[in-house]
Amino acid sequence: MVVAAVSSSARSGLGAAGESLVAAWYRRAGYDVVDRNWRCRDGELDLVLTRGGTVVFCEVKTRASDAFGAPAEAVTSRKQRRLRMLALRWLHAHPGHWRALRFDVGSVVRGDRGRLLVEVLEDAF
Repeated sequence: MVVAAVSSSARSGLGAAGESLVAAWYRRAGYDVVDRNWRCRDGELDLVLTRGGTVVFCEVKTRASDAFGAPAEAVTSRKQRRLRMLALRWLHAHPGHWRALRFDVGSVVRGDRGRLLVEVLEDAF
């Protein structure tokens, strides 16, 4: 087995590319991107989107390959609890009349010929 080291700048560049692709996917589906990389003292939300009366919190996971499993598998139950808490913080900071909340996972992986493939798991948890 050969494992190639990837620099942190290359990883962050891949991660940013993945977030941009997932945000574009949502825009094409009619969502408004309200926040990207929203931060508070407790952490960060990758994407916050709205459509109609629904607010969507999307955690984006990008990987150079799926050799160690699908990117979405990295959203553990512990991470889910943290995202729910961060969503409450975001809702408190952005009062509105939301009819529904949803948690999605955007999964981005480099496929054949280096293309990044996007899959969005709606209502993932």
